[in-house]
Amino acid sequence: MSEDNDKHLWVSWDKYHHLIEQLALTVHQSGWKFDQIVCLARGGVRVGDVLSRIFDVPLGILATSSYREAAGTEQGALDIAQFITITRGSLGGNVLLVDDMVDTGNTFDKVHQHLLSQFSAITEMRTAVLWFKGHSKVVPDYYVDKLPTNPWIHQPFEDYDTLRPFQLEAWIRKGEAG
Repeated sequence: MSEDNDKHLWVSWDKYHHLIEQLALTVHQSGWKFDQIVCLARGGVRVGDVLSRIFDVPLGILATSSYREAAGTEQGALDIAQFITITRGSLGGNVLLVDDMVDTGNTFDKVHQHLLSQFSAITEMRTAVLWFKGHSKVVPDYYVDKLPTNPWIHQPFEDYDTLRPFQLEAWIRKGEAG
């Protein structure tokens, strides 16, 4: 793993899980009670899953996509899925909107507006992320790390972005040897 600097932040699985636990504690200590979590797929799925388990509330998943340009390193137009997948009922009450990070804030801002306009039963919505980048136009309600230098965050699951099925056998052997 490479060294962290102003342009790059490298995150191990252990650090990633610790950040999620810290986020859960921050939300808990705020005293705010929520009825459901909506996470943004793909980056927020792991975060939302763990928070949903810790707080024992239903998890909704909303697919969004904006990082498609330049092999996923440049933000383009935002696509928001037409439907939310949720295990119990419909979206309403107090909702915690979760993602892995707030970069520019465009996604959070647009999704927040979209959800409030589509689901009139939402009483209040707050936001939670692991990382909040300094150039964001949106400030999340809950976050673990504010990153003033706006580094590219290398998350541990990114190894799977370039792994293909035909490579799996060698990948598994490598993991068993190391």
